Amino acid sequence: MLHIMSYLQSYIYKIFTILLFAVLLSGCSARKKLTYFRDLTAADADSINMAYHSNHESKIMPGDMLTIIVTGVDPEVVAPFNLPVVSYANPSTTQLATTLNMQAYLVDTQGEIIFPVIGKIKLGGLTKSEAIQKITDLLKPYLSDPIITINFLNYKISVMGEVARPGQYTINNERVTILDALALAGDMTPYGKRNTVLVARENNGKMEFQRINLNSSDVFTSPYYFLQQNDVVYVEPNNVRAVSSQNLSLYLSMVTTLASLATVIVSVVSLNKK
Repeated sequence: MLHIMSYLQSYIYKIFTILLFAVLLSGCSARKKLTYFRDLTAADADSINMAYHSNHESKIMPGDMLTIIVTGVDPEVVAPFNLPVVSYANPSTTQLATTLNMQAYLVDTQGEIIFPVIGKIKLGGLTKSEAIQKITDLLKPYLSDPIITINFLNYKISVMGEVARPGQYTINNERVTILDALALAGDMTPYGKRNTVLVARENNGKMEFQRINLNSSDVFTSPYYFLQQNDVVYVEPNNVRAVSSQNLSLYLSMVTTLASLATVIVSVVSLNKK
């Protein structure tokens, strides 16, 4: 009997040693998985900077709301080519004070807008600079050296999944990266898969899907590093989250039972030695 107990004690110690070693290894592996751009070196800087500082412009898409302002030397001459600024009374007060609102152009499903005097202009698929050049060319018969300014009013992205603050975010400029999006959402939780972040994008009426590996420095040269308006970023849960969300109570029960059994066996061995 004593020999059996001694054998069980030795066996339990071996099991605990193996488990401890496994925990240490998994800790090192988890740390690597949580590290962004772990292969990044100083030698990568030139190619990354070239990609980062390349001319990136978002394209105008159906559903976009745009402000297009035409200015020139003579305000009266350019006035017919601008939408009027509408004045709305504040419904929450009886005062006569009003709020001025600049009207916006809605890009329709065909990628077109209705522009004063000129009529329909197709801007869908063009960058801002291309749209400015196109409108400038169309205004040349009417105006001398017009200045065109275009801005997005509803530029937004959505971040979902294993992030601290999932939701939809309105962007004040048209140059936003996937890292900016994750920062707005409070970064990924420890349960998010950093090597398979999904970017969903609508392009010419068709959906595109691309997975990004944030553990790799290749993200900086990816065509999906810079986001477009209405992009959706989705962070998948890892296996730990999947296990914890489905079978946490079962695993805790098993661990508790094994720990209790080990304690009983060790106690019996100690008593027999006495």
